[in-house]
Amino acid sequence: MACASCSTKDGQPKGCKNNGTCGTDSCNKLTVFDWLANMAIPNGEKPFDFVEVRFKNGRKHYYQNTENLSLSIGDVVATQAQSGHDIGMVTLTGELVRVQMKRKKINEKPEDVLKIYRKASQRDIDIWSDARDKEEPMKVKARQFAIDLKLHMKISDIEFQGDASKATFYYTAEERVDFRELIKLFAKEFRTRIEMKQVGFRQEASRLGGIGSCGRELCCSTWLTDFRSVSTSAARYQQLSLNPQKLAGQCGKLKCCLNYELDSYLDALKAFPKNETKLYTEKGTAVCQKTDIFKGHMWYAYEGEWMNWHKITTDQAREIIELNKKKEKIASLEEYATDLIEDTKVEFENVVGQDSLTRFDVAKGNKKRRNNKRRNPNKPATQNKTETQNKPTNPNKPANKPANKNKRNKNNRNRNNKPKPQSNNEK
Repeated sequence: MACASCSTKDGQPKGCKNNGTCGTDSCNKLTVFDWLANMAIPNGEKPFDFVEVRFKNGRKHYYQNTENLSLSIGDVVATQAQSGHDIGMVTLTGELVRVQMKRKKINEKPEDVLKIYRKASQRDIDIWSDARDKEEPMKVKARQFAIDLKLHMKISDIEFQGDASKATFYYTAEERVDFRELIKLFAKEFRTRIEMKQVGFRQEASRLGGIGSCGRELCCSTWLTDFRSVSTSAARYQQLSLNPQKLAGQCGKLKCCLNYELDSYLDALKAFPKNETKLYTEKGTAVCQKTDIFKGHMWYAYEGEWMNWHKITTDQAREIIELNKKKEKIASLEEYATDLIEDTKVEFENVVGQDSLTRFDVAKGNKKRRNNKRRNPNKPATQNKTETQNKPTNPNKPANKPANKNKRNKNNRNRNNKPKPQSNNEK
C-alpha cells in the first residue's frame, strides 16, 4: 500500500517525509493515524516508553523502549524474540500507544512485555530481506510436501524471523491434522527451525489481502482488526436474498460488512409491527407478506387470496392492530390501500445534455445540395440555411420566379441543337 503524496515503498515514506502522519494515512497496512503527533507533551510528563511495531502482513506487537531511543513512525528496529531477535517497523509512538494497549487489554508490566534492542543496522536489514525473498519458493515446496503426504490442510503463508533463525508456517484446516512427519521434511529440506501455526479462514484472508466484490481492498486486510461473528439473521433483517454465493466473501464465510448497517436496520424495524401479527377484518384475516423499511410500507394478503397484496403504511397497520386488541374489526384493507395510490408515470430526462439524439441523421433536403457539390467542386459553398432565412426579401419580386431566365433558355437552345447519335441502320 502507498498513498499518492509520499509514494511509499515497502512501508517507508519516500516523498512527503511525514513518516506516516500525513493526512491520507495509507502508508502502512492496518495503520493508525496518530492524531496526537503534533501535540506537545505537558511540562513534567515523560513520553510513553512503549511503541507499536508491525511485522509481515499486519501482525503487530507492543515493545518497551528501555534504551530511550529516538524512534519515529517508519523506523526499522530489532526487537526481542523468544530466541534471537526479530525485525519490524515502528507504526505508532507516544500517548496513542497507551490508548491502543488499553483497548486491547495488554499488560504494561515489565516482565510481560518484550523490549527493543536497537535500530536495525544495514546488516540486519540485509539478512531480513534475504530471508523474505526465500518465502515464496519455500511456500511452493511446502504445499507440495503436504500434498504428497495427503494432509487435508492448506499452507497459506510463511514468515521468517528477522534473524532468519525460524520460519513460521501458517495453515488452515477444517479438522485436526497430524503434521509431525511434515515438520521432519521441512526441517530436513529448509535447514531451519519450524513452527506451525493454525489460523482461521478470516485471518487467512486478512493476511493475504485482495479485492472484494465492492471493488475496494478487503476490510480485514486494511482496517478491520476484530472479527465479530456474522449470522444469516443479519441478512434477513436487511431483506437480502439468502444466496451463499453473494453473501460469502473471499474467505468462504459470511461477509463482515453485513454487520455494518445492521444496527440502523434494527432501529428502523422497531417502528414496524411484527410480521407474525395478523390483521383481522370483516373480509378475512390478512397476513404480512413483505415490508419496505425505507418507505415504511407493508404488504398484506388475505388468507386464501395470496396473489392479491394490499399495501398499507406502518401507522395504519398499528392502528388496525389496536382495534383488533379491542375486539373491533375494520371492513377491509382496501379502504386503507386506496389512499396509497401513487403516480407511476416516469419522467425521463435528457441524459445526453444539449446534444440531440438525431444530430447525426441526414436531412432529406441535403441530397440535392450534395449532388450539386459533386458536379461543381470548385464552386464556393452555399450559405447556411439560417442566413438565407434571415436575408431580407423584395416584396415586389415574385416568390417562384427563376433567378436567371435568359441563361436557362440559352442552355435549352444549345441542348436542342446538339446532333443526335446515329443508329446502326443509318451507318
